[in-house]
Amino acid sequence: MSMIEADVAIIGGGPGGYVCGIRSAQLGLKTVVIEADRLGGECLNYGCIPSKSLITVSKLVDKIKEAEKFGLRASSVSVDFAQLQKWKSEVVSKLVSGVEGLLRGYRASVIFGVAEVVSKDRLVVTTAQGKEDVSFRSLVIATGTRTSSLPGLEFDGDLVISSKEGLELKGAPGRLLIVGGGAIGLEFASLFQKLGSQVTVVEIMDQLLPGSDPEIVRTVHRKLEARGGKVHLKSKVARVVKKGSEAEVEIETPEGTLTVVADKILVSVGRKPRIENLNLAAIGVQTDPRGYILTNEKMQTNVPGVYAIGDVRGPPLLAHKASKEGIVAAECISGLPSAADWKVIPDAVFCDPEVASAGLTEAKAIEAGYKVKRSRFQFAALGRALSAGEPEGFVKVVSNEEDGLVLGVQIVGPEASNLISEAALAIEMGATVEDIALTVHPHPTLPEAIMEAAESAAGHPIHQLKA
Repeated sequence: MSMIEADVAIIGGGPGGYVCGIRSAQLGLKTVVIEADRLGGECLNYGCIPSKSLITVSKLVDKIKEAEKFGLRASSVSVDFAQLQKWKSEVVSKLVSGVEGLLRGYRASVIFGVAEVVSKDRLVVTTAQGKEDVSFRSLVIATGTRTSSLPGLEFDGDLVISSKEGLELKGAPGRLLIVGGGAIGLEFASLFQKLGSQVTVVEIMDQLLPGSDPEIVRTVHRKLEARGGKVHLKSKVARVVKKGSEAEVEIETPEGTLTVVADKILVSVGRKPRIENLNLAAIGVQTDPRGYILTNEKMQTNVPGVYAIGDVRGPPLLAHKASKEGIVAAECISGLPSAADWKVIPDAVFCDPEVASAGLTEAKAIEAGYKVKRSRFQFAALGRALSAGEPEGFVKVVSNEEDGLVLGVQIVGPEASNLISEAALAIEMGATVEDIALTVHPHPTLPEAIMEAAESAAGHPIHQLKA
């Protein structure tokens, strides 16, 4: 067994781990990144990137199908799933190669294998060739999370599938049952609905996207049902009977029990930290009751020299959060005065229409004790949204009535995922609604909706009547 010495060893090469590896190497630390599967982690290989690749195609298919309203007459559209999957895989492969090139370019070492912590300064990696012994001064745990299952809905990779298998399907299921109406569930619902699936969503809570602004969610709910989808809230799967290539599923709803026949059942009910087999108990790393690793704002665990970043340290489970935490950990290890001191972590859901949020929702702002002012601007009143044929949704600005401070922004509508960054910057910089209203936005563009909502909040709306 060979011995490798490192200043910092990083277990996990996902969006937290590989970014931490790059930053550590930039700062002159001898860095080793250990990855059990593929660089880029769940997000790049089995989540964010492949799903958005497929979602992009589904949106294009949908646009072509409704093109007659624009005066564009096209023949029937079909999807070559084999070519679609090939293209998706090429996108992923290019990005994985890019990550590996960056790590090697900054002279960070990469070991592919399964790591086990032996002591506070040593771990062993089991690779395809044997074992590697790695000694380190600092350790960063960036192992992420794995999909949770439900009793009676265990994954079989064929009829009952996770999001990972959902991204590898060779065709759109005729009847798709999605258990879990969170971000992943709704993205798959929108994706396959556009590709021709009859979609049913079962959610145990009283709304889709639990925890999100109810006003925002209602727009998505209505669109899903308007396309022929079925949504069952405050409901759960009671029994599954597999019959060959399909399943009969009993669903307990507030109105009673009903039976749905499905060709595929996609379960998306949350994730759990990936810490098994790491042997963290050997060095006494503390976790919360759900298994997430506890850290401070510097990503330090209770064990000196041991850090944790990304999903393995708890919600929100977002790739961009993991990356920023990776930078913080690397800088703290190198002695820089770094910490997770950001005000907001924006998020986006690529359903139809898109949903994005930064900062406090109206309910959370009231709960925090603010005297809240809420202002909205509908995309239906925006020139760019109408000219693009995407008038659904709105921008909502939540501000402090006393001084106009922007507390949060929620968006449902076209390009919400791209628009939310302006809102995140505004909150991070301590902007008021007047600051956004005074900022000249180019016309005709979608970001004007943020300006218009801010103008309304500031008391002088232009393209809507004053409330």
